[in-house]
Parts: sequence; structure tokens; C-alpha cells
Amino acid sequence: MNIVNISKQRYTAKRYDKNKLVSYQDLEKLLTVLRNSPSSVNSQPWHFIVVNNATSQDKILPAILEFNHARITDSSYTIIFCIKSTLSNDYLKHILDTEIKDGRFTKPEIAQSMDKDRRYFIGLNSATDEQLHSWESHQLYLALGQFMFAAASIGIDSTPIEGFDAPKMDELLGLKEKGLKSIVVASIGYHADNDSNAKRPKSRLPKEEIFTFI
Repeated sequence: MNIVNISKQRYTAKRYDKNKLVSYQDLEKLLTVLRNSPSSVNSQPWHFIVVNNATSQDKILPAILEFNHARITDSSYTIIFCIKSTLSNDYLKHILDTEIKDGRFTKPEIAQSMDKDRRYFIGLNSATDEQLHSWESHQLYLALGQFMFAAASIGIDSTPIEGFDAPKMDELLGLKEKGLKSIVVASIGYHADNDSNAKRPKSRLPKEEIFTFI
């Protein structure tokens, strides 16, 4: 895998070929990448709704702004990236129990220290619900970046979508009742031949402008 080439070739798909479908095997690979994504103090403050566009697009289309409809209807899958409304004591205990079960710690006191540190950093970002949700969203965008790069690495195109009505999405999927909030959406598939974005050269500011070495 040449990560430089992948970074040069990856782009945001604007048009998809609905006749070319992402296989379930490749979808599973990308979901594994999402599961393995990094988060601050391993908080994992997320949940992902996986929509099979061929069968379930109607459940989310009313929340997608019209100019983005084709990026759902013509692609294979859509992922709704959600944060948790709260990070409860029960949830934090569940994370710790899972870490212990997975053999993450060699001694009980290390597990206790990790739990204390995690609660401390979450507490720093929980003065208000808005602050907590902003902090959680930062973790979610780490997962989105990993997801898009992983998709490009196996030849799958993706489109990150913020052009949607989040409260409407939450209503359509009953997310509030599940303790979730939708933050961003991403569709995956294979670009159509008339996707002009596939033909445009990548444009980025020169490295001299964006890197400072000290």
C-alpha cells in the first residue's frame, strides 16, 4: 500500500454508478476500520447506522438536502455517524469491563488508573451538553477520516455529507430515544463515468505554506 498515492488519488465522489455495488465483504472491512478508529481516552463515544441504499434509502432521504439526494440513491451504502447524547457511568463501566475482558491491562491498578483518567478527561469536556457533544464530534471526525482513507485504499469512492437536516434525521431514525445524535453522513460506492470531480486534478496549498518545522 502506497499511502502517498492513495492520498493523491482519493477525492470526494459527486456522481455514482448505481449499477456498481460495493460488496458486503468490502463493507465489512470498512466497518472494522470504523470499530478500530482512535478516540480520546478510548471513549468510543459513537454509534454508526448502516443504510443499504438499495432497500432502505427512503428511511433517510427526507433528511438529506435535495442537492445531495443522488449521492444516496446512486451509491451502495450510507453511514450515519452518531454521537452519544450522554456518556453515562454505566457506559464508562462497560468500556472498562470490555478492556479488561480483552486483556488490555496487566494489573487491576492499571485498569483503575485508566478508568480514572478517562473520567477526568471526559469531565473536562462536560461542563455543558453542548461542550460534550462538540468534544464527541471531534472523535467522530477521526473515524470519518479513517473510513474515507480506508475506502480509497481498496478502490471504493466516498462522499462526506454535512448537507442534511440533523434534527430530521434524528426524528426519522428515532435516535433521541436511543440516546444518539446524528453528526455527519458518508456514502460509499463507485463513481460514475460522468463524475467531473474524478477528472479534476487535486488542488492543495503548497507545503511551504502549511508546514512549519521547528
